[in-house]
Amino acid sequence: MLSAMSQAATAQRRPDVRLDVEVQRSIEEMRARRLNELAVSERASLLVSNVAFLAAATALLLFLPSGRSPSILAVVLLVCAYALAFRLDFEISTGSAVPTQLVLVPMFFVFPAGAVPLAVAAAIALASLVDVARRELHAERIFLRIGNAWHAIGPALVLGLAAEGQPDLARWPLYLLALGAQFAFDLVVPTLREWMVLRIPPKLHLRQMGWVCLIDAGLAPVGLAVAFAATDSPAGIILALPLIGLLGVFTQERRVRIDSELELRDAYRGTAFLLGDVVEADDEYTGAHSRDVVDLTMAVGQKLGLSPGEMRDAEFAALLHDVGKVRMPNEIINKPGKLTTEERAVIETHTVEGERMLHRVGGLLGQIGRIVRSCHERYDGTGYPDGIAGEAIPLAARIVAACDAFNAMTTDRPYRAALPLETAIEELERGRGTQFDPAVVDVLIEIARRQ
Repeated sequence: MLSAMSQAATAQRRPDVRLDVEVQRSIEEMRARRLNELAVSERASLLVSNVAFLAAATALLLFLPSGRSPSILAVVLLVCAYALAFRLDFEISTGSAVPTQLVLVPMFFVFPAGAVPLAVAAAIALASLVDVARRELHAERIFLRIGNAWHAIGPALVLGLAAEGQPDLARWPLYLLALGAQFAFDLVVPTLREWMVLRIPPKLHLRQMGWVCLIDAGLAPVGLAVAFAATDSPAGIILALPLIGLLGVFTQERRVRIDSELELRDAYRGTAFLLGDVVEADDEYTGAHSRDVVDLTMAVGQKLGLSPGEMRDAEFAALLHDVGKVRMPNEIINKPGKLTTEERAVIETHTVEGERMLHRVGGLLGQIGRIVRSCHERYDGTGYPDGIAGEAIPLAARIVAACDAFNAMTTDRPYRAALPLETAIEELERGRGTQFDPAVVDVLIEIARRQ
């Protein structure tokens, strides 16, 4: 136990990016998907999407007018630079962004506009092959990534139809239109594919892509500045490499910090369950009771619409609400009869002891300690240890209090047998608005009658 606590306390001192629970879960799922093969439905949609992309990109290459003929050196430099930028996967919010805008913009002033989408697809394939070789990506997902090249179709169409020319700041409305076309293709095609195949609501994907568009919009002017140099000499693209390298450092730093936070979260969870095991080993009834209260608490919290962070706090609080009892004398904890006034006063210190223990762990569990302290407060303010009432009691504590009482009533205790379900429900209703939060009671009764 001390080893796990030490790990959590040490991890707490590491710098973190303070990701919320939903973002943590999204990042973990995103990382896991990269190593998994495609689902059958994904393969079918991918085939349609990629065939459509290749048809559109080929049509642009063949039919858009162009007088440009880039050298082999320019092609190699730009494709490799794009591949390098594409591998800088900056995890942000519920998705990720890559700084490819630094290279995409110069491409439109060095290559024929109609050739850019195919060049982007080739660069993405090159970057993905490197990831496959490093065992960071399943080989099938190369084809999924190539579908990301759809974003180049929009600006290629706009700039190609507007007649190519040297970069010119006076043409900024045209460049702004091209950027808007890029965003349109970048939003619409993946959103439709994920909605049709994975049933991901469009609003979730659009929220994720908002950050990506914002980053691309910020990098686009820098890419235009690089384009001025690249049109004079293919080696001008080298000017973008120091910035790409710098962004690579930031990307790696962020990944390390996210890894540290995920490790910290796992350390907290491990410590919480280890403490739960300690409670169970010390008092078999209290340990089993805590696990049952966790299940009830999670069901009630989900019904009440708690956020992922609130659900996590409620889970830990339910698991650890009796952790302070390990500091209580065994003769009181396991007493078969009713407690004396003095013994009751000792037992009522267990929430304060629980808070003190969790505060020593610190970090997230230190915050959970505040909830644990309040798990025996009453809605009318007559509970312990602080006598707070109503909304002043943390919501997670209000949920745990009701679930704790209900489970205690419906479980055999050392001094009495379990109460019938309807009798326990009547007790909950009797305490509605006095001992318990009315909203919590209503949901708990609904759940109890379904079980």
